[in-house]
Amino acid sequence: MRRLRLFPRTPRPLLAAPVLLLAACTGYSSGLESVHQPVVTEQRLAIDVRAESGGLAADETQRLGAWMAALGLRYGDSIAVDDGAEGALARADVAALASRYGLTLAERAPATLGAVSPGTVRVVVSRSIASVPGCPEYARPAAASADASTGSTFGCATNSNLAAMVADPAHLVRGVSDTATPDPATSAKAIAAYRAAAPSGGGGTTVKAESTGGSPR
Repeated sequence: MRRLRLFPRTPRPLLAAPVLLLAACTGYSSGLESVHQPVVTEQRLAIDVRAESGGLAADETQRLGAWMAALGLRYGDSIAVDDGAEGALARADVAALASRYGLTLAERAPATLGAVSPGTVRVVVSRSIASVPGCPEYARPAAASADASTGSTFGCATNSNLAAMVADPAHLVRGVSDTATPDPATSAKAIAAYRAAAPSGGGGTTVKAESTGGSPR
């Protein structure tokens, strides 16, 4: 008796092709190196302010200070001045405002769109931002496999935390050299602050806790 085949025979290469395409779209990794790595992008923000007598105008100093405060300048930001032919006094005024945030001016200003108008100086803030795009990714869960590959979301947590906690994201790209001479006074500040703090019974070095009322159960 002849047996009927309900479904046609499908060649094996055709079955393997969709699997290979799926693996390529889910961050396949055959090793322990995560395919999700921090990506560093740079933002450049610029503002033009008027200069007079080689320095910033009085009202422009206030406007520039408000602009810096709105940006929330922090460690890792780079500030530069494209002062054209306005002299070094305008640069000194900008440096005084930047010093409030513990920052110094860069020696050279990066390229920006448009030329600086006569009688103005351009202040440029460069900020690096680190992130891990595509995380989390659960398209390919971690499971036993013949090649011992990792899941598609492997490394997302570690590298995302690294990108969020690094003080200067540019260090992830360029690194940082340890050529500066250590200052023992700076290193001992935390220890000195701890020793000078009031005892914990008096509220020193502890977070104040306040009751919201109600009786304990």
